[in-house]
Amino acid sequence: MADEPGSSSPPPVAPDWASAGWSVAIPQRAAGSVRLGSGFAALAAASVLMIAWILTPSEDGLGTHQQMGLPPCNWIVAANMPCPTCGMTTAFSFAAHGNLLESFRTQPLGALLAVATAMVVLVGGWTAVSGSMIAPFFSGLFGKRLLWVFVVLLLVAWAYKIGDHREYF
Repeated sequence: MADEPGSSSPPPVAPDWASAGWSVAIPQRAAGSVRLGSGFAALAAASVLMIAWILTPSEDGLGTHQQMGLPPCNWIVAANMPCPTCGMTTAFSFAAHGNLLESFRTQPLGALLAVATAMVVLVGGWTAVSGSMIAPFFSGLFGKRLLWVFVVLLLVAWAYKIGDHREYF
């Protein structure tokens, strides 16, 4: 018998994933500087969400930033038309309070950015604490294409906000 002491049996053979068309990536461990940077990014993103949670979202869909001592939007004051970022703080505040639907209704791009900010907290925090590199998965996202997608989303969200601003019409 092969299981008896003193008998030799061949070691188990590992599957050949590469020949089967599978690519197997060996997880990388984050360097200390990457872990520190990830922790900083997670803390900064968490701070943004904490401030958004402390604020009370405006039922008007804009103006929440005034609770931080900032002036009203100059576009609203001068032309009674929302600027491209009008409603972002309110959308973040709704999202931080767990109301993603109202966040999206207020400012669609603001809602998406709030969710992305929460993802930075999770991924950055995970990398900082565990050293596990989840971030390389996202590294291919950044570039010219993402910039153009962001610009298009900003313009679409702005058009939505203008249409939603009832006083303008």
